[in-house]
Amino acid sequence: MRILKISDVYFPRINGVSTSIQTFRHELQALGHEVTLIAPAYGQGEVPEADLIRIPARPVIRDPEDRFLKWRHILNLTPELAKQGFDLIHIHTPFVAHYVGVALSKRLGLPRVESYHTFFEEYLYHYIPFLPKAWLRFAARRLTNTQCNNVDALVVPSTAMLGILRNYGVKSPAAIVPTGIELERFKGGNGARFRERYGIPGDRPTLVHIGRVAFEKNIDFLLEVTKEVKQQEPRILLIIAGEGPALNHLKKQVDALGLKDNVLFIGYLDREAELPDCYHAGDAFVFASRTETQGLVLLEAMALGIPVVSTAVMGTRDVVGPGRGALVAEDNVADFTAKVLTVLRDPELRQRLSAEGREYVKSWSAKACALRLLELYQLALRQHKAAPMQGSV
Repeated sequence: MRILKISDVYFPRINGVSTSIQTFRHELQALGHEVTLIAPAYGQGEVPEADLIRIPARPVIRDPEDRFLKWRHILNLTPELAKQGFDLIHIHTPFVAHYVGVALSKRLGLPRVESYHTFFEEYLYHYIPFLPKAWLRFAARRLTNTQCNNVDALVVPSTAMLGILRNYGVKSPAAIVPTGIELERFKGGNGARFRERYGIPGDRPTLVHIGRVAFEKNIDFLLEVTKEVKQQEPRILLIIAGEGPALNHLKKQVDALGLKDNVLFIGYLDREAELPDCYHAGDAFVFASRTETQGLVLLEAMALGIPVVSTAVMGTRDVVGPGRGALVAEDNVADFTAKVLTVLRDPELRQRLSAEGREYVKSWSAKACALRLLELYQLALRQHKAAPMQGSV
């Protein structure tokens, strides 16, 4: 197949959507398919890739890490794209990419598939706090309903997210296709090297959280947990790797909670060299997002053999629900704290969780997930052939 993907975000912007796109591109190409990606130009930090078309883009107000594609530049490519004989268009984000993707699919006569990566109902008010939360939830539901019913098929990363979309009234054919793990990329890592680099004693109890430092990630909760853990383990250290719009807010909270010596913010890390070391520096990986549609970092931690303590809310329920490689905590500080202390104090438990996680994550391999995505593509092709979709731009 020849697949055209379009997204408002991609590397060097680091987040789950970028990782998902890259992972599926690699696997589809390895299976013999051709994948072209249209993504924003960021101006720096870009690594050249074959079949990657960078489009001029504007920074997003209140979130300067992200970009708005200049959609006329994409539509001007229509004649060139028409010559390449694509079979379908896969849209990855609901902003400019969605509307341009719909327009391109109509111009090129192609079926359109869309991934629903982000739970916008619980996302928007973090970035537009001056409007009532109820208004934003209503707007998010209406927008999601309209967009998701305007495609031939939907890629949904978790059971919980599909249920929510159906409750919204989304009727498009859909399949649960999580982002898989490229297992060969998660075999190394040297925690001692990381600790030495940052001056962390080898025997200091340490927790790690990796991900975008955004309000919807519920990192405030992890700081509250760290405060409680500190009562019994005064040397506890929480490493937070990543950057994002909540960084200054969290630093202020660290000061307010008296955690200046117990929290280390280290920014973005190189995925190939530094990130595995960071995972291995932790006695446990901690995660508490309430809006996650999947929770890819949980699988990364498990693949590296890092014990996980996490809530099971939304998409993370599919990942940690079986309890293999992870202790599942209730969504409250007291229970989460108790689970963290259990892991920190029990070396045999950490060893067992490590072995379980490595084995469990094999069922989430990138190849297996890519094959499921191809089945959905075939469904979209049949759906489009039977009833070509037009829809609004």
